[in-house]
Amino acid sequence: MSSNQFLAYDYPLLGAFWTMMWIFLWILWIILLFRVIGDIFRDDSLSGWAKTGWTFFVIILPFLGIFVYLIARGRDMGKREQQHARAQKESADAYIRETAGSAGTSDADELAKLSELKSRGEISEAEFQQAKQKVLTS
Repeated sequence: MSSNQFLAYDYPLLGAFWTMMWIFLWILWIILLFRVIGDIFRDDSLSGWAKTGWTFFVIILPFLGIFVYLIARGRDMGKREQQHARAQKESADAYIRETAGSAGTSDADELAKLSELKSRGEISEAEFQQAKQKVLTS
């Protein structure tokens, strides 16, 4: 029983190429499916029934549903993606500004520190006035 099987000869290079191509296309299809479903739920101009209808159509008949969605509503997908990214950035910037502002010291605290430095003689009257002016204008 010396039947040696050489699997490499049973699976040629072109077969391996086509297998990798199909795997790539399958992954691409899954990504496209999630992008379309995400766009359906991200769109504020669609009503709840329209979102339900598109989602049902895309899930029940995925190939036809995706192609029809891309033809009917694909032109504005990029615009909706940009609006969503812009809204997220503005939200993050507002949160950072709010957090950084609350962590900082108030003008009264800054003036108290400057007054203490002046009373200890570490800064002169001119430096105190200049720093005070800078705090009050900011």
